[in-house]
Amino acid sequence: MQKKEKKQIGKEIITTSEVTKSFGRFQALKGITAKVYEQEVVVVLGPSGSGKSTFIRTLNRLEPHDSGTIIVDGVELNDDVKNLQYVRSNVGMVFQQFNLFPHLSVLRNITVGPQKVRGLKRGDAEDIAMELLNRVGIPEQASKFPSQLSGGQQQRLAIARALAMQPKIMLFDEPTSALDPEMIKEVLEVMTELAESGMTMICVTHEMGFAKEVADRFLFFDEGLIVEEGTPEHFFTNPQEERTKLFLSQIL
Repeated sequence: MQKKEKKQIGKEIITTSEVTKSFGRFQALKGITAKVYEQEVVVVLGPSGSGKSTFIRTLNRLEPHDSGTIIVDGVELNDDVKNLQYVRSNVGMVFQQFNLFPHLSVLRNITVGPQKVRGLKRGDAEDIAMELLNRVGIPEQASKFPSQLSGGQQQRLAIARALAMQPKIMLFDEPTSALDPEMIKEVLEVMTELAESGMTMICVTHEMGFAKEVADRFLFFDEGLIVEEGTPEHFFTNPQEERTKLFLSQIL
């Protein structure tokens, strides 16, 4: 496997310690301790039901954790509304489903957040929105509505909308899983460009080609635990755990 060029990684920006989360009797997370550094791209792998999506949803409190601590950019995620607002305004998230506003135009989908949350004037927000639409390759779609876009275009719009809030961290929860195969590539190209620009990213994905190309580190989840972590080189040439080897043998 070709060795990735060493990237400059910054200070810790996300720290979790012994994080647990249950849904009724089902314990989705069983004490997750992990760190993510500025400008790092972390890919989260694991079988269905292993806790990987629950984990990244706790990082902006879409799923409040039951115990343990989560610190994002020096701010602890807890019941404090100010802390929550700070974290959510600095952590962008892109979901499997696009979660766009169907009644708003493409441009307005992007400008509404910066205007309401960041207090930008409409003209300034629209300038940023057009820059981002150019960046994700769909500037000509600005006046359309989400229903008029392909799935790949909708997901690229969702990425642009998240970036409009100028986040320090981007979370991706299987962003290509709802797309037709021919649309996956266009979304992964945007994510690759984002990774190369230095954005801190945590991605839950099964797109192994993309993961090998952009990941600085992998976290492998199974049954609510991080079973193994390491560089792409470690993961694809010398995984240590039998559970990791089995998973990789099934998806590669």
